[in-house]
Amino acid sequence: MLKLSSAFIETKSAESEYSKRKEATYPFEMTYHVYIVLHFCRSSLFPIDDGLLDDGHNDQVGVLNSPTCYSVFVGGLPPDIDEDEITASFRRFGPLVVDWPHKAESYAFLLFQEESSVQALIDACIEEDGKLYLCVSSPTIKDKPVQIRPWNLSDSDFVMDGSQPLDPRKTIFVGGVPRPLRAVELAMIMDRLYGGVCYAGIDTDPELKYPKGAGRVAFSNQQSYIAAISARFVQLQHGDIDKRVEVKPYVLDDQMCDECQGARCGGKFAPFFCANVTCLQYYCEFCWANIHSRAGREFHKPLVKEGADRPRQIHFRWN
Repeated sequence: MLKLSSAFIETKSAESEYSKRKEATYPFEMTYHVYIVLHFCRSSLFPIDDGLLDDGHNDQVGVLNSPTCYSVFVGGLPPDIDEDEITASFRRFGPLVVDWPHKAESYAFLLFQEESSVQALIDACIEEDGKLYLCVSSPTIKDKPVQIRPWNLSDSDFVMDGSQPLDPRKTIFVGGVPRPLRAVELAMIMDRLYGGVCYAGIDTDPELKYPKGAGRVAFSNQQSYIAAISARFVQLQHGDIDKRVEVKPYVLDDQMCDECQGARCGGKFAPFFCANVTCLQYYCEFCWANIHSRAGREFHKPLVKEGADRPRQIHFRWN
């Protein structure tokens, strides 16, 4: 079995030399940890309807159906690796597709055809100090130990307080969430900042089934919810993660106007939500114009529910 200590020493000089040569091209600090995230199918604002509920004590309530997709997130790739080399590094585990949306970035996605391929990848890892590693080579770095981080089903949803009802109107949207961040970590961060967190979830791509880089956090009280949306931005700090992300109300697309209850808009759902703390209501077009013509409210800006997710199309060719 490969000794990680010696392997790290052997690749350290290669990394250092390559970084020096590429400093002008990559004028930022590089991190060479590789995270591999396994994620299964899941949807809906809260996981309860999908049969998953974690009460925060590692006790799972409900049973999900077997997964039908096997997606893996690979982050922190060496800067000189290319798509063919990524494919070659992981093809031995089974047919896969490499989805590399931003080739200037150090992450890509692997889509395996079989569940057994993902298990074989995990089995091939080396464990040391409770962490998993796999060796990946690039043209200038040979057999570098990289970190392998399985993304389990429960990593997508975390219920911090199962005694509290989950209220969509006390739920925030968190944009720009680092993909390795788990729901439990997001919940802990937000609870430390604002208190009252009862649920956190990580949004996933509806087709490819890996984290999209966004999340949801539900609060048990209005005070914590207002404090979070009033901040607008928050610094997510956990381990190596330190990123400023956007926070705003989670806008629903199936709410009636809070003013007229559909009487002035033919019973249609309200298209606008006012996130100002003096409102925090859904409005039809008529009621928005009426309420926001009043002094002090004319500068409020409506939030609208963005269009349905449109998965980025990629060519599926099993290699």
